[in-house]
Amino acid sequence: MKLNASKLLTGLEFKQSLRYGENPHQNATWCIFPDEGLSCANQLQGKDLSYNNLIDLEAAISTVQEFKDDAAAVVIKHTNPCGVAIGENIYNALMRALDADRVSSFGGIIALNQTVDVLCAQELSNAFYECIVAPAFDDEAKEILSTKKNLRLLELDIANMKVNPYNVRSILGGVVVQEKDSKPIDVEEWNVCTERQPTQKEFIDLIFAWKVVRHVRSNAILVARDGRTLGVGAGQMNRVGSANIALQSADPAAGAVLASDGFFPFGDTVKLAYDFGIKAVIQPGGSIKDQESIDVCNELDMTMILTGTRHFLH
Repeated sequence: MKLNASKLLTGLEFKQSLRYGENPHQNATWCIFPDEGLSCANQLQGKDLSYNNLIDLEAAISTVQEFKDDAAAVVIKHTNPCGVAIGENIYNALMRALDADRVSSFGGIIALNQTVDVLCAQELSNAFYECIVAPAFDDEAKEILSTKKNLRLLELDIANMKVNPYNVRSILGGVVVQEKDSKPIDVEEWNVCTERQPTQKEFIDLIFAWKVVRHVRSNAILVARDGRTLGVGAGQMNRVGSANIALQSADPAAGAVLASDGFFPFGDTVKLAYDFGIKAVIQPGGSIKDQESIDVCNELDMTMILTGTRHFLH
């Protein structure tokens, strides 16, 4: 199907000039499709949104939308999730997401899929964050967070907001347009290609990890356990490099699962995961050397699932 980019851009309206772009020497403007996405957000307090805030908010909202049936919290830093968690309630989810990487969460963008309550507000007031977006903030939470004058608070109906189904990105001399990577996860399409089958707990963790890794910049490796990220390796030039970052950050990684947004070209990432105590991995497959990784898993009594769907994010 051919996409008409000029038609997709019709209807854009100027919203506001931004203080600057990614850096202070770059001019920037915010244009919107009325009644779509972030244009529907109600900013309750804080400084005007910056160019970088808007980019990170898109990443945060896209990630937290993966979790429709659980309380979920996402912490984004430079477009990558540094902490994602589900919990028995929104406070528990927030604490688990922040605890995933307290160092990186400082100065981050946080998205929650349920109302921010007093406990959440008290926690959020203890450190510096750029922006919090949630469906609502209760009155006591607003009062607590009002002491953080520069903190941007946004109310947005994350679950039901209208979103354009296409991504438009500028390149030298034009734009490229693609459909959003929003294909629903269908575990019936997954293939357990190893002799060892995943345990029920591992399978649940693998689903969680697969939901999150699609929101990590390629090459992406993610380590997760019990509905929380433990380590995220993003944007490295080789997959083993991303795996090293994710596994070393996941302290400890033993008993967790590992997800990769792209196939393993060799068995080295699987061997590295095993050395850190990983017993179950998930990846799209599609390499001419898939069998090498499968054989390594069988030798090490590991589980591997091939999803058949790649999730590169550039």
